[in-house]
Amino acid sequence: MQSALTQVHETYKDQVKIVYKDFPLAIHPNAQKAAEAARCAREQGKYWEYHDVLFANVKALEVANLKKYATDLKLDSAKFDTCLDSGKYAQAVEKDVEEGNRAGVSGTPAFFVNGRFLSGAQPFSAFQEAIEDALASQ
Repeated sequence: MQSALTQVHETYKDQVKIVYKDFPLAIHPNAQKAAEAARCAREQGKYWEYHDVLFANVKALEVANLKKYATDLKLDSAKFDTCLDSGKYAQAVEKDVEEGNRAGVSGTPAFFVNGRFLSGAQPFSAFQEAIEDALASQ
């Protein structure tokens, strides 16, 4: 999906705003904590870098690995570990899940373009159609 989203960003620049919401699936037991970890990385200005590491290591998301990834990215380990261990962002991640559930999301990836739901991995052309429709209706 990253290449399609990059193409959306490059094509539409300031005409679109991409907002990322967490939706850890219950079938992935470490996904909730990984989502929290990304938010802890955001506190140190490394959200997207950390996000990319998580998706490159989807089969290794145990807490010890989450902390290792933070160290690898040169985050302040003490601050990161305290943030992650505290569960500081657990409720915020759960709020994203609740919002997704209310909107009809049942899996990932899922996208909304001005309220138009795109479920699953989509090619750039699907985003382009939805964005062009949204721009035309403004």
